[in-house]
Amino acid sequence: MIRDEHPRGPSRRTLIGAGAALGVGAAVAAPAAGHAETSGKDRRPKKLVPGDLVVMASPGGTPTPAAIERGIALLQSWGLRVEVGEHAFDELGGYLAGTDDDRLADLNWALGHPEAKAFLACRGGYGTTRIIDRADFDALEDHPKVVIGYSDITTLHLGIAAQTRLPSLHSPMGAWSTNNTPATAEALRAALMTSAPVALQRDPLQSTANVFVGGKASGKLIGGNLSLLDAEPENRNFPYAEDKIILIEEVEEARYRVDNMLTRLLRAGAFDDAAGIVIGHFTPREDDPVEAGEWTLSDVIMDRLGGLGIPILGGVKIGHDPDPRVVPLGTHAELDADAGTLVVEAVVKD
Repeated sequence: MIRDEHPRGPSRRTLIGAGAALGVGAAVAAPAAGHAETSGKDRRPKKLVPGDLVVMASPGGTPTPAAIERGIALLQSWGLRVEVGEHAFDELGGYLAGTDDDRLADLNWALGHPEAKAFLACRGGYGTTRIIDRADFDALEDHPKVVIGYSDITTLHLGIAAQTRLPSLHSPMGAWSTNNTPATAEALRAALMTSAPVALQRDPLQSTANVFVGGKASGKLIGGNLSLLDAEPENRNFPYAEDKIILIEEVEEARYRVDNMLTRLLRAGAFDDAAGIVIGHFTPREDDPVEAGEWTLSDVIMDRLGGLGIPILGGVKIGHDPDPRVVPLGTHAELDADAGTLVVEAVVKD
């Protein structure tokens, strides 16, 4: 299941208090600054500085204006400017932010924006899969920027990993949740505006904390939402896992569904030659209570993945956690399951 806190919002509404009417080219002011162009073999974009531009668009579902206002205010507090795509608040069918063509236009506007240093997806929901095959990844390579999101945006992360040399950032989105704490905000700021590695620790209170296979692994981190990973084997962006560490998170899926998706991925070879696995937050379904003697979600994951013979670290605060952290995708990671740590190279460089 793919879900986030913010259901569809009003159509094409001007945001009050955001500093401007929000549409293509409508900038939210901040002190001016600039960047040198990224060059050389290290394709990571340069870290953001005050005055840099962040663009937002809705390739999936429609955000609420109030949630986007919170996200804009957060970015402004770091001295960043913001532009929001023309169709970000469109509605279609009860779950899409407008037509495929309009969402695609906003997505490609964001990917190819010549000035923007980051593209923060407005929200997840559903819809990116419908337009991903027409995403302009060449434009993103021509104008490198940090692409940010999770949940439905997993589809975009996988496309970037398959078709460019660029990393991306698994993170809460522009529709900023009221559940997100200052620690989450600081994690996002640090990931965008410093070149420090991202270090995550196993949280014993997480629902997947008991998922564990000891050992160490290193390699690029890839992955995201299980439902979207499960949807990829039949298309061109299916992740090539050799020598990589795979991140998996999920929200409100029944245990048998998690079993089924993991089984299909195993049969498709998704974990063949993977170096390790990181299990993020798995939100249980309220209508799937665990009775005495039944498997928990952690039991299901261990049954399906525990025999692969590679290190597995569960209990990481990534994904649909009430207070999630951020993690780069497509950069080098060091996993130490015994120590309960994951350290990932920054998504940006100095």
